[in-house]
Amino acid sequence: MSKSTDLKSMGLKATLPRLKILELFEHAEVRHMTADDVYRLLLGENMDIGLATVYRVLTQFEQAGLLERHHFESGKAVFEINAGKHHDHLVCINCDRVEEFYDEDIERRQKKIAKDRGFVIQEHALYLYAECTKPNCSHRGKHEKQR
Repeated sequence: MSKSTDLKSMGLKATLPRLKILELFEHAEVRHMTADDVYRLLLGENMDIGLATVYRVLTQFEQAGLLERHHFESGKAVFEINAGKHHDHLVCINCDRVEEFYDEDIERRQKKIAKDRGFVIQEHALYLYAECTKPNCSHRGKHEKQR
């Protein structure tokens, strides 16, 4: 199935900005991007698109279930492709790098804690904020340049 057919099946017209933004998320080296990140990448590819359009498309993609929105410690909304598989996030407080992980023991423990207290988990998000211990973190310099 083509990307335009995918978008149409979700009730979205296959416009150039939508197709381009979807393509960015599908092929980006970085999985978690802010609207500003997407906007800068589009400008770098000489796309004539406004920041308001980027925000609008990201919100539409989130509502359609294509993207997931996260609010990490930086306060900015960060988007990632919805791959349909649950995972948690490890966020570096020095360089803002995000690593995804899944740990069955953590998942099992959360379910047990909820059950012991009379709950059944419907949905959850786990964000661990940590300090990178890598002495030559290649991501740290990238973050400082963007500030």
